[in-house]
Formats: sequence, C-alpha cells, structure tokens
Amino acid sequence: MKFEDLLEEVDGFGRFQILIIILLCVPRLVLPCHFLLNNFIAATPSHHCDLTSLNDGIIFQNLTQAEILTVSVPTKGDGIPSSCEMFAEPQLYLSFDVENDTSAPPTVQCQSGWVYDNSTFSSTLATEWDLVCDKKGLSKALATIFFFGVMLGAIVFGTLCDRFGRRNILLISYATSAVFGLSSAFSNSFLMFAVLRFMTGFGLTGISIISVVLCIEWVDIKHRTLIGVVGSMAWSIGNVMLAAMAYLVNDWRMLIITVTAPLVLSIFTWWWIPESARWLLANGKAEKAQVYLEKCAKTNKRGSMAPTITLESLSNIDILDKLDKTYSYLDLIKTPEMRRLSLLTGIVWYGVASTYYGISLNITGFGLNIYLTHFIYAVIEIPAKITIYFCLNSIGRRKCQTGALLLTGTCIAINIVLPKDLWHLRTAVAVLGKGLSEASFTTVFLYTTELFPTVVRQNGVGYSNFMGRLGVAMAPLVMMTEDLWGLLPEVIICSVAILSGLVAWLLPETLNRRMPETVADIERSR
Repeated sequence: MKFEDLLEEVDGFGRFQILIIILLCVPRLVLPCHFLLNNFIAATPSHHCDLTSLNDGIIFQNLTQAEILTVSVPTKGDGIPSSCEMFAEPQLYLSFDVENDTSAPPTVQCQSGWVYDNSTFSSTLATEWDLVCDKKGLSKALATIFFFGVMLGAIVFGTLCDRFGRRNILLISYATSAVFGLSSAFSNSFLMFAVLRFMTGFGLTGISIISVVLCIEWVDIKHRTLIGVVGSMAWSIGNVMLAAMAYLVNDWRMLIITVTAPLVLSIFTWWWIPESARWLLANGKAEKAQVYLEKCAKTNKRGSMAPTITLESLSNIDILDKLDKTYSYLDLIKTPEMRRLSLLTGIVWYGVASTYYGISLNITGFGLNIYLTHFIYAVIEIPAKITIYFCLNSIGRRKCQTGALLLTGTCIAINIVLPKDLWHLRTAVAVLGKGLSEASFTTVFLYTTELFPTVVRQNGVGYSNFMGRLGVAMAPLVMMTEDLWGLLPEVIICSVAILSGLVAWLLPETLNRRMPETVADIERSR
C-alpha cells in the first residue's frame, strides 16, 4: 500500500490541507520582502561632494545653491554634476558662463563626505555609511552576503529537517529569522549589519524550503500542481506588497522592521501546523503519524475512516522499508541515477535563480522610478503563475521548465540588441522576461519536490536551494561586470538561462506520477 492510497482515504485535498496553506502563507509573504529588500535599503540616491571645506564664509555668500554647485563640482559629459569629485578650489568664473582657455582645473576626491538627494529615500544604507564612489561595491556585496547566508541555510536546514522533522525545524527558522531580522534594523556599523543580514538569510531559507515540502507532502497527486502554484502565489503577493511598503516607508531601519514583523505572528500560528505524516512514517514514528492522519480525516469530514488508521495498517505502507537508516547529502550521490538527478537539478536551480534575480535586482534604466518598476515586475508574476498552472497540468513539468528558461533567455537577448532609446519596448520585453523567469521558478519548486524520494527529499530540496542561492549570490556580482562592458551582465544571464533550459530537458517527467519514496524507487524507475 502506498502513502498516496492512504491519503486518498482521508481526503488528500480538504480543509486540513487548506489550513496548512493558510498558516504558511504569512511567513511566505515575508520571503520576497527580504530577498529583494536590497533594491530599496541599499539604493544609492543622487549625491555630490559636501562643499563645506570650500566655504570660508565669504566666498559663497552672494551665490545661490545652484551656483555654488556649478563653481565647486565638475560636470560629466551629460551635464550632471560629478558624484565623487570636486574642484580643488572654487572656479568662480563658471558662475558667469565664462569659458576658461586654460586646461581643465584640478579636481580632488570628496573631502568632507557627500550630500544626498532625500526626495526619494529619507535614509538608505548608502547614505548611512557613505557606500558610494570607491565603496559603492559594498552595497551590492550586502546582497551577496545575505544570499550566502541563504545558501548555507539551505544545506543546514535540509539536513536538520530530514533528521528532526519539518515542523520543529520550521519553528527554529521562524525564530532565527525574526530575531536576526529585527536586530539588523538597529545595527550601528556596516560590519554588524552584514553579519546580521547573513544570519537573517540563514534563517529565512528554512521557511522557503520547509513550507514547500510540508504542503506537497500532505496533498494527493492530482492537487500537487495546484498546491505548488497557489502556495507560491504568496511570494508574488509579498513582492507586490514590498513595492508598496518601500514607497510608504522610505527609512531603511523602519522598512526592515515592517517587513520582518509578520514573522512574530508566524511563531504563534506555528502551533497549528502539523508534522509531515510521510516523514513520520519514513522515520518509524507511526504513532505520531496516526494522530495527524486521524486529525486530517476528521477535519476533512472523513471521520468514518479514522478507526481504520491503525498501527497495523500503517505498518503496511511501503514507505516503511527504510527504518533504522539515517540519510544524508551523501545519499544524493551514492547511486548512479541519484548522482545524475542531483547534477541536473543543481544546474537547473542555479540557472533559474540567477536568471530570476539577475532580472529582479536590475530595476533601473527603463525610464520608470524604482517603485513602479518593482511593482510591475511583481504584478506580472501573478498571471505568469496562473498560466504556468494550466501548462503544468497539460504539457507537463519538463516542457514547462525548459520552455520558460529558453524564452526568458530569448527576452534577455532581444533587450541586448534593442537600442536604449526604445525604452518602452525594452520595458515590455523585460517585463515579459520577468514573468517567464517567475514561471520557471514556480515550476522548479514543484518539480524538484516531486523528483526526489521522501527519505532524502528535504536534503534534495536543500541541495537544490543551495545551488539556486549560489546563483543568486553571484547575481549582484554579475551586475558589477557592467564596469567592464555595459552589456556583459545581460550576456551572462542570457547564456545561463539558455544553458539551464537545455539541461532541464534531460530531467524525467513527473506529471500525474507517484512521488518516489526510497532511493531504490529512483534507481528502478529511471
């Protein structure tokens, strides 16, 4: 008897499963708010040198602020004042529009700090710790540091969940994310903030991988796609909410507190979240599995089935043939087919994540303000998820995964060759590419959960998340390559999307198939 057969008897998609989705929605709303938070808290507003050192109290007394800026700061080719340089001495002749026949006056780096344009942001990390000019790379480095924390968390939480259960480790993830997230808002140095953001990312990844697996393991085969897509809709809603919250709360400290606060509520709602019955049976905890299955039957108005859920009947579930064996990440590479599966899913996850975040973290250069661009990028995810739901059920996971990645790469390639002045068309193509990248992300979460067997599923998802977060951590660094060649970031992201799309075609189809329970199932079925 398979676990799916038992789940059908107690109703694999009823009020019990809907309750699980609702309880896990609040923390999943927080995920995009933190994962894409760097777009706002690390934004660099327009700035120029603080000119205090040039003013002796007399020289500027008859000049307006605009004139002071003209005579003190050189302009770039487009007429915009330099952000990092100032004249060694005021060039007063510039205020009279008089041409200087001599060579360009000497300039120096900013001597007394910077003055920032606070019209969009009242405070950001860049204005707090002057992360501009020769320190501008530190702003992007913060995103990489955060995602290195996420990457490490994927490995650690993947191991802990398969060993100690989904539910208990989920609580640890809630608490870790809330404590370090709120603490980071009170950082008094860049180093302190970087460490706390690393730990916040570490905790949040537990929510990311556990919530998906816990939902999928409690539903029947025919509703897995629906649960995967609807559950991921929380990400898109949270993404839309981030644009609104960032617009309303433009101080970086308060914004962090605002997006982290819901995790405190999640700690209280955790008490109603059940443990995975699959995991309990896989680890010889039939008594506890019986309790949750009976509760599932009663909640789904299948109370008549509760008496049939006995320890004897549970002992006949095929999943129980791996008792007394502890599984680890090594089991992902011990056997030929598991090695192949792990290699392919790792490449696909790296491509999906680096493509999605490469697009999401680039919300400038389209002629729109960052709030509107982020909002549009977030909203397009909703129809993308709805579309991919029907595609997943009609043409399967493999074709959807491959197609979404290849089309995303195509959109990026089109924008590489489109002229900059066609910003309306470039924006439309970028938004389409963003929607397709989200479709590939929605697919890969569901797809990976179905590919790995129950005994190492959390390890498999944890490893896949590790590879994905490696791609995410590299995304901000890839964006910095524009200093070498303006189009290099787009070329890299486009190439990765197309390559990972081709690799996805090598994975097996899982549509309407039972999820594997043991490693032996993988070796037999491939």
